[in-house]
Amino acid sequence: MNNRYDFLYLFDVKDGNPNGDPDAGNLPRVDAETGHGLMTDVALKRKVRNFVGLAHGEQPPYEIYVKEKAVLNKQHERAYQALGLDAAGKEGKRKGSGDQVEQARRWMCQNFYDVRTFGAVMSTGTNCGQVRGPVQLTFGRSVDPVVSSEHAITRMAVTTEKEAEAQQGDNRTMGRKFTIPYGLYRAHGFVSAPLAEQTGFSDDDLELLWKTLEQMFEHDRSAARGQMSARGLLVFRHDDRLGNAQAHRLFERVTVERIDPDRPARSFGDYRLLFDGQPIDQVIQPGQSQELGNGVTLIRRF
Repeated sequence: MNNRYDFLYLFDVKDGNPNGDPDAGNLPRVDAETGHGLMTDVALKRKVRNFVGLAHGEQPPYEIYVKEKAVLNKQHERAYQALGLDAAGKEGKRKGSGDQVEQARRWMCQNFYDVRTFGAVMSTGTNCGQVRGPVQLTFGRSVDPVVSSEHAITRMAVTTEKEAEAQQGDNRTMGRKFTIPYGLYRAHGFVSAPLAEQTGFSDDDLELLWKTLEQMFEHDRSAARGQMSARGLLVFRHDDRLGNAQAHRLFERVTVERIDPDRPARSFGDYRLLFDGQPIDQVIQPGQSQELGNGVTLIRRF
């Protein structure tokens, strides 16, 4: 990769819970001071991993390192076995010499998409070193404060016979469900060319990332996220691999505002996206690029 990239990602949720907080009874995450909705970077990366694994059948070079029920140290063992390295230490752990660890680190980057994309600490158990990922994401934060709604729900069945006897055959189970009526979220991302060189993250990997951000919610439907959608992806490409402008100054040129501030937003159509104060459609159309000067190009992916 010869370019640095900074990107802005918009997504929304309607009558759903984009990212429940297990420390708060699975309530939607919010900023306690402002009421803005939050979605962690970890949750966004999880959806990227799930889509890439689904799209490529968990086959190298697109295997996923951090996935459901994975035993990470066993993945480290695979690297040593594949490379024919023998560095068994106490309790069967492979410590490895400096050269062996570097070989194992490269093998992990070559085979696991999320390792060469997001990085990983792989020094536990069998030592495959550490990888600093070239792609980083921020928390998603809603444009406006959100309101969490609590719903009582019933199930026309019980789990055990004891519950059925206690209800004399009525067999109802009560539960709670938490949603927000609507929220438009904004997250920022960064791609470092020097770090991509270290992990082997390529232009093809980057193209897969853009595709994933566009489609990943389409394969993440659930009762809590029935209407969650990707709404926009603006990419700033720098001519210089170290960058031509500060990321925060580029992001500040993009604003999202509600069309009618006097009524609550309930759809993406209640907002407009502006670039330098102008409607985005007057500046750039989806799938096109626009030179901004000073070595930066704006690319509107969708």
